[in-house]
Amino acid sequence: MEDSSTDHHYDGGEPPEPSGSLRTFGAVYQGFRENAGFTQESLAPEIRYSAHYIGSVEQGRRLPSKKFIDRSEDTLHANGVLRKAAKRLSKQPGLARWFREWAVLEKQAISLFTYECRLVPGLLQTEAYGRTLFTQQVPHLDDDKIEAQWAARSERQRLLRERPNTAFSFILEEHLFLRRMGGAEVTRQLIDHVLEISEIRNVETQLMPLVQEKHAGLDGPMRLLETPDNEWFGYCEGQRGGLFISDAKELSVLQMRYARLLSQALTPDDSRSLLMQIRGAL
Repeated sequence: MEDSSTDHHYDGGEPPEPSGSLRTFGAVYQGFRENAGFTQESLAPEIRYSAHYIGSVEQGRRLPSKKFIDRSEDTLHANGVLRKAAKRLSKQPGLARWFREWAVLEKQAISLFTYECRLVPGLLQTEAYGRTLFTQQVPHLDDDKIEAQWAARSERQRLLRERPNTAFSFILEEHLFLRRMGGAEVTRQLIDHVLEISEIRNVETQLMPLVQEKHAGLDGPMRLLETPDNEWFGYCEGQRGGLFISDAKELSVLQMRYARLLSQALTPDDSRSLLMQIRGAL
């Protein structure tokens, strides 16, 4: 089986709220399955995906992989309908619901690349730094919301320790540490934490220096990931929402930009030295 895993939960630890497009696709898929005379259990060995995976797709809780669609097309004799429906599904931009879908893919990723110019990304944050960001949000969050958001972020950070075969790459702007968000002590703790995480053998952290005459990331932050099926997805975030990207041409642009950023940023060793220098000046 390609997938026989147990439930994948989103950041908050609860099953995701299905988006309308995912629910619609799931209903269409279920119709084709039932019309072909399959149960989820009997279809599973035919397409080499688990019954659980099929159920998650039909309930609108999971974005189906390309391989899943291709195998289902042939087995269910869908005449291209599933491929067309999935293509429109994958192009749907969204807000929070797409980050929840990204979080599921993130848990399965074999490669995860992050460029960030606004704040230190959630996977690398300390509790003090994260809580500082939450208290600075406008409109203000109440205490229960802050607790819930930190609990979700803390749970998500386990990826760095529990996915030793996933390649993590972070490119961070130097000014994120010079800003001293939360004060000098919070920044010291943050730098110590980033230095510690960077010691993990499958995690690489690079700083983009404050003075940099050539910069390929001026359009803003981006994230890229590769799934076990060797599919690539991207996620870009702005003030009030995010964009989930699966289009091959768009992904190619982001991949080229990230590759250029890797060559423009300081090496991991030089980045470590700069972080220690910034810490010493606090």
